[in-house]
Amino acid sequence: MIVGTMLIELHAPWVHSLKEKRMIVKSICGKAGNKFNISIAEVDKQDRHQAIVLGISCVTDEMAHANSILDNVLNFIEEHTEAEVISVYRELL
Repeated sequence: MIVGTMLIELHAPWVHSLKEKRMIVKSICGKAGNKFNISIAEVDKQDRHQAIVLGISCVTDEMAHANSILDNVLNFIEEHTEAEVISVYRELL
């Protein structure tokens, strides 16, 4: 069993309220979770308007498949939001 995890930090400079931020996070999490069958949630900086930190995990039987899933999720997030990706931390266990 391979567990893939990824932490993505995004910066959304146009966001001016937590309500606006929650709408963006909810949209990203819902779409990515359904499309890739992953677990995804906001895991840090919940009280900062323009910072979004998402935690993502997947479970599979092959290292290459876990890498592929995480790559596809990252590409999906980059394509479906105007927020800038600040950092990505990935770990396979």
